[in-house]
Amino acid sequence: MDRPGRRVNGERSRLGAALAASLAGVALLTLLPTGHGWAWGSPLAELRWYATGLGSATTVLQLVGNLSLLTVPAALAVLLLPALGRPVRLVAGALAAGTTIELLQWLLPLGRVVSPLDAILNAAGAVVAGLLVLGLHQRSAPEAHASGAEFSVVQALARSSARRP
Repeated sequence: MDRPGRRVNGERSRLGAALAASLAGVALLTLLPTGHGWAWGSPLAELRWYATGLGSATTVLQLVGNLSLLTVPAALAVLLLPALGRPVRLVAGALAAGTTIELLQWLLPLGRVVSPLDAILNAAGAVVAGLLVLGLHQRSAPEAHASGAEFSVVQALARSSARRP
């Protein structure tokens, strides 16, 4: 017989494993060497590059990549750690994560471009993802949210799609 507490612990374990795997993916994408040393990405120069290069597939790929880099870890973290459901904490955590990536790229001789704008874009994508998951959670499982219990993403999506006409 499966007890409710065991399901919650199993769900937390799966969320924790998925979060660890997503963070490993972020590390692979951002911390593998591409050369030696580092270069500074001037925020104004990068803003100009984005603003004038939106017709370029390279620029769009870079922008979408920066915005989406932390979306999966943020979504999983909100599910695993309900305290991150507060927008102030989510923003602080997202900025800390984006900044940490850039600091590591600066401290380690990876041949990467260190960019404050990248950290902000990473954080913006993470905040949007976290807020979307939080909204889905609150809409799909208000009783679980009120009690602080975890919920299944699959269950939430199933409930959400079942409500549509």
